[in-house]
Amino acid sequence: MASYPTSALQEALDRLGDSTFLPKAAVRLDESAGAVDVELSETVLAEIPAFSESRNPDILPELASHGPEHRRELVRLLKGGEVGDFEFVRKHARRRAEQRFPLEATLHAYRCGHKVFSRWVRDAILDVASSRKDATKIVAAAADFALEYTDAVSMVAASAYVAQTRLLADVAGDHRAELLNILLGGYDESDGRVAKILRDAGYLEGHQSFCIVLAQPVDVAEMQNPACARRLADSIDGLLRNTLARRLVDILDNKVTAVFSDARRASGWTVPRVALPKRIAGASETVGNAVLIGVSNDVPSTSQIPNAHREAQLALELANVTNRVVQFSEIPVRRLLMRLAGEEFQRTLPAWADKFTFADAKAGGILVATLRAYADANMNVLKTAENLSVHPNTIYARMQRIMDITDLDARSYHALSDLLIVAECSSASITVDGD
Repeated sequence: MASYPTSALQEALDRLGDSTFLPKAAVRLDESAGAVDVELSETVLAEIPAFSESRNPDILPELASHGPEHRRELVRLLKGGEVGDFEFVRKHARRRAEQRFPLEATLHAYRCGHKVFSRWVRDAILDVASSRKDATKIVAAAADFALEYTDAVSMVAASAYVAQTRLLADVAGDHRAELLNILLGGYDESDGRVAKILRDAGYLEGHQSFCIVLAQPVDVAEMQNPACARRLADSIDGLLRNTLARRLVDILDNKVTAVFSDARRASGWTVPRVALPKRIAGASETVGNAVLIGVSNDVPSTSQIPNAHREAQLALELANVTNRVVQFSEIPVRRLLMRLAGEEFQRTLPAWADKFTFADAKAGGILVATLRAYADANMNVLKTAENLSVHPNTIYARMQRIMDITDLDARSYHALSDLLIVAECSSASITVDGD
């Protein structure tokens, strides 16, 4: 028994089965094959610009061969044939999916075909009918049959197209994951298989630079939703689609992970292009206010991509809602040092660190602010006072207060450096605890 959606078509065909002159109409339709095929092709091309505008050279020839396939199938059914599995429709739909030709245009072509075929079938029936009464009855049944045929092939085509699209996406996803794992994890250059994968993907071409981008929503839990995660990945991919030669974007370790690459210069005679990280960071600012992004330095070879991945990870860790896009190259050295020192350095702070941090917090942060202003003013007390809009004696008083707490004279370079490092470390600790 034919399965849905072809069962309704079989029922419509059965209602036509009692007609004694229906096979004659099918023969008449077959005799008009050339005219039917021409009209079908002209109608589709006139109503659906996507076919003429496609740059794929196979689209129009395959359209020209697919129309006659339907005409021959209609003739076979009208001559008493059973409804088949429409494998020729599935094959055509799979080809359209592989060509990235829009599904809606394919389905619209079937609607065009319905108008053409239903009229030719009707005219063929009227031409061979023995009486007007018989003709009226069979024309109505033939109209139902033509409609059910169009519905059946449209549903079969849509199902095959979607299935092929998912298959292609799965294959592409597997390929992306394999490439990412190779590039981010490092690889043995003597491994011929890996070298072939990278070469086929274009990653071993000369004069390239590579940059890693990692992205996460402010609310990391959103990455647990596959649809949300994929939308973010597609958004980042789309933003740089027209500015970069190659993009490899996927979801890895609960983050959108992207390897971007481009030629460093058009040729040896042209100036280098704007650094890849700057171009990426500029475009990434438009991703959204709830997304944090870390951008690595650019590196000149695939062997250095694992290092770039670590840079992007660190940049992402330092991103926040007030500074959503962080380039590794723009992270201050002191902040970088504090982040890399981590908890180990927190446990080895000098004895006076807690007392100093408490006193600064109690004073509203003016002690650390004074130290930073003093450093920014090249250790000039008068300039520091001017920048803070206070009297120089106020600066001296704060320095004395700091010395009373820590036994360090902030007016000396080494003491000032120690004090600023501890202040930065304490600030990083408070930020992490607050997160």
